[in-house]
Amino acid sequence: MSNDSSPSTPPDTWSALSTAALRVAFGIIWIVNAAFTWMPGFSSNYAGYLRNAADGQPAWSAWWFNLWIAIVEPHADTFLWLTRIATTLLALALLFGFARRTVYVIGALYSLLIWSTAGGFGGPYTIGASNTGVGLIYVLIFAVLIAINHRAGTSPYSLDYFIELKWPAWSWVAEWRERRLSDAPRVAWWAQTGILAGVAAVVFFLVAGLQSSMNVKAPTPAAAAAAVSPLQLMSKEPVKQAHDASLPPLTQGKEVTLNIDISDKDVEIASGVKYKAWPFGGSVPGPTLHVKQGQMVKVVLRNKATMHHSIDFHSALTPPNTSFADIMPGEQIEFTFEAKVPGVFVYHCGTPPILLHMANGMYGAIVVDPADDPRPKADKEYVLVQSEWYTQQISGNLMGPDFGKMQKMQPDIVAFNGVAFQYKDHPLTAEPGQRVRLYVVNAGPSMWSAFHVVGAIFDKVYTDGDPKHSRSHVSTYTVAPGEGTVFDLVIPDAGEYVFVDHAFAHLDKGAAGVLDIRKPGQALGKPNISKIPGGAAQAAAPAVAPAASGPYKFDAQRGEQLYTANCAACHQATGTGLPGAFPPLVKNAAVLDADPTMQLRTILHGLSGVAIDGVSYPSPMPPFAEALSDADVADIANHERTSWGNQGKLVTADQVKAQR
Repeated sequence: MSNDSSPSTPPDTWSALSTAALRVAFGIIWIVNAAFTWMPGFSSNYAGYLRNAADGQPAWSAWWFNLWIAIVEPHADTFLWLTRIATTLLALALLFGFARRTVYVIGALYSLLIWSTAGGFGGPYTIGASNTGVGLIYVLIFAVLIAINHRAGTSPYSLDYFIELKWPAWSWVAEWRERRLSDAPRVAWWAQTGILAGVAAVVFFLVAGLQSSMNVKAPTPAAAAAAVSPLQLMSKEPVKQAHDASLPPLTQGKEVTLNIDISDKDVEIASGVKYKAWPFGGSVPGPTLHVKQGQMVKVVLRNKATMHHSIDFHSALTPPNTSFADIMPGEQIEFTFEAKVPGVFVYHCGTPPILLHMANGMYGAIVVDPADDPRPKADKEYVLVQSEWYTQQISGNLMGPDFGKMQKMQPDIVAFNGVAFQYKDHPLTAEPGQRVRLYVVNAGPSMWSAFHVVGAIFDKVYTDGDPKHSRSHVSTYTVAPGEGTVFDLVIPDAGEYVFVDHAFAHLDKGAAGVLDIRKPGQALGKPNISKIPGGAAQAAAPAVAPAASGPYKFDAQRGEQLYTANCAACHQATGTGLPGAFPPLVKNAAVLDADPTMQLRTILHGLSGVAIDGVSYPSPMPPFAEALSDADVADIANHERTSWGNQGKLVTADQVKAQR
């Protein structure tokens, strides 16, 4: 670098002007992007942009997105402010030509690492969006600016120029070289080779990125908000108080008056996660109504919410145009019907779009007891209203409705009585031999339920809840959206009996609870588990020959056989795992780590409840310490470390022994 008191003579005016124009235009684009980062839609859904970009990515790029999710989500607020500040500073530096040499390099790296994640790894190919901020476009422009700065030297149309007039040493921050373009020497062959390699790399990423970007969703605020599931935000702590599922007492008298208020209220849908709902009576589901066949039911519905609503009773024989009419905010409606038909029924809002109103929590159950009830008396009676939540993130742990998901029938949560998994931590209770009666209503609005209690068979199933419609000894029974069914069961033995929607995709989303059958203070039995005669190792992998005697040496063929026998069922023969169920071993951090402790301890002792690359997997990893020898575990670990493109350091049997 020159130590003259002033910068070298500025390059040709037109060249300098065009270079400055490119930089300033690029700076304006960054100013726009910086402005977006300060908007509520960006801050509310910051982590959602990452999950939205990760959704649907091919295996070769998914690890990159999951890595950023794991890094960012626990500290989303910090990264939000870092993104805002970094983007704004880069924009201003580009606009005014400040520290160009440094800014161009930082900007290229920042674009590749950060913007590629939010916009899709595939650079300019972003299906369904016109986002000029996708990663590789920015990287290419920064590369052009670097090349111009490298060849042309100081620009008189930059803040750097004036700083260098006073402080020549600033050129180390701002310039590569201080000379005219015409003064540049011929490019050496080795430099040309490097340039060609760089061009080849750019072409590779542009072409390879097409596969990724064809799967990525448009990086819009709505898509980012929809990408965040309430179950991802759910606290590990149990729900503080579960919805009371007990059937309320029968209302006495010839006429029953039901006063129901509609309001806008944030309700809990998973532990620590709330939803902006429109509930009846301030809760989701709304209050359970319990009347007797022949009673007159007077309904007084008051709309204290901010939009028009209505109510539709499936138990009522009444003209819907007069009884189920819409009422505006501040209005109320009254109507009366006779509870002529016994059973368990749903009531819900019937205002269009009904799908939206119901999915926003506007439903409840009404139980009509038969006038002459032929059923055996129940010792315990519970009401379970199954329903779905279709959500998008509003901010933090507050969710709101996603009408697109509703129309596509893609729920984020399927729950009993409005809150995912609440009855796993707060079980329903009864004693052995008692008759338990479950009034199950499927409010939907769209998904069918296959109701089942694990380890039990229903003594009676009453379709629609009518005693005349009974079936005996049923294990699983479907309940359609808008339908109700009564289930009777008598469980003789103490235990924890899980009730579920047997459509297990719904179970994973919250449709599961526990029926705790025991006397007060009674301890539960323990499983009768024992070892397989002959040893678990032979049972697990009978076709694999024992390890060779002497010092351990990795046997690749044996490692593959052991992996196939013990691991491939979950992690797959290709090491890719099953998305959402079992983690991939390809590019897995524990597998590639030079320190094998985590990998070996996982194989030996199992693992559960730990997020891997930001993803939580419901299936626990079983321990293999007793089933496999040190050499077996080492061969499996080394097979994982040397397969599917992995290039990890080999482990020894002694290292396995140290982790037992």
